[in-house]
Amino acid sequence: MKKTYLVTGGAGFIGSNLVHWLLDSSPDAQVIVLDKLTYAGHLESLEPASRNPRYEFVRGDIGDRTEVESLFRRIEPDVVFNLAAESHVDRSIEGPAAFVQTNIVGTFVMLDVALHWSRGREKPPTFVHVSTDEVYGSLGAEGRFTEESQYQPNSPYAASKAGADHLARAYFHTYGLPVVTTNCSNNYGPYQFPEKLIPLVTLNAIESKPLPVYGDGLNVRDWLFVRDHCEALHLVAERGEPGETYNIGGNEERTTLDMVRGICRVLDESGPKRTTPHHELIRHVDDRPGHDRRYAIDASKITETLGWRPKTSFDDGLEQTVRWYVENREWCERVAKGVYERERLGLARGEK
Repeated sequence: MKKTYLVTGGAGFIGSNLVHWLLDSSPDAQVIVLDKLTYAGHLESLEPASRNPRYEFVRGDIGDRTEVESLFRRIEPDVVFNLAAESHVDRSIEGPAAFVQTNIVGTFVMLDVALHWSRGREKPPTFVHVSTDEVYGSLGAEGRFTEESQYQPNSPYAASKAGADHLARAYFHTYGLPVVTTNCSNNYGPYQFPEKLIPLVTLNAIESKPLPVYGDGLNVRDWLFVRDHCEALHLVAERGEPGETYNIGGNEERTTLDMVRGICRVLDESGPKRTTPHHELIRHVDDRPGHDRRYAIDASKITETLGWRPKTSFDDGLEQTVRWYVENREWCERVAKGVYERERLGLARGEK
């Protein structure tokens, strides 16, 4: 059955990978991207899709109700993937207002427009709200987050995503809008803006610049290859139960220091050669304010109910990812030019 997918934030990291996934895996699908093109959204990430007649890009803001309503009337989406978000914790520490506006207000507008547009229609659109494991707060040395874990956000970013999650839940329980929420662990892969750990460390390393590691480097994250995440999102849209939440994780816990050393190993083996190992560039810096110690996802629900599990091993995914950034340095330079020079962010200065 031919379907129309609306992907908000489709020019961003996960969004652009999802667009490519949908076009590749659904031969009859129409894929429309709505993106504001902030500093982290780039048409260069969608260039491989630009020649596909089933793809369309619309520049716009999910917080602009008039614009969103007009788009819904024109394209009549079957599925909405809501990925538009401000997403970098460090930036949320310095300027939380943009996170509240996009992540909470923007999500409200999308939900409300979807609800009112669908009234009187035989089948409302499935609304897939894409969130993060950071809403659950910080774990100790043991245990994993489940869909029943208490929300305890510790950064302005996490708090804004938690607020959006609660709105998504409310629109299902109050109005019956078929909303499905996903909470994912740390994604990695191509097209990630260079402020994030893997591209930042890779680019610094190949230029022999210091590799900053926050605090002792022992903060733990669960890592998920972005293409595996996209497959899970597509599956949730097709077979997920409205009103349910699905945690999506890679079952690959690594400390920050492990990650940085892993990137260095890949570069030592296949990157630009240095006279000394890349790990000698590692420098410990002051920790991020409110830095959560550990995240880990229990993804057994989506595995047991929908049959999804990650396909990409961590070693293969990391090697693919590092090589992509090495081979696409021009992309990195273009998207970051004038907006990010790999400087330290998130020093708790707050809004001016």
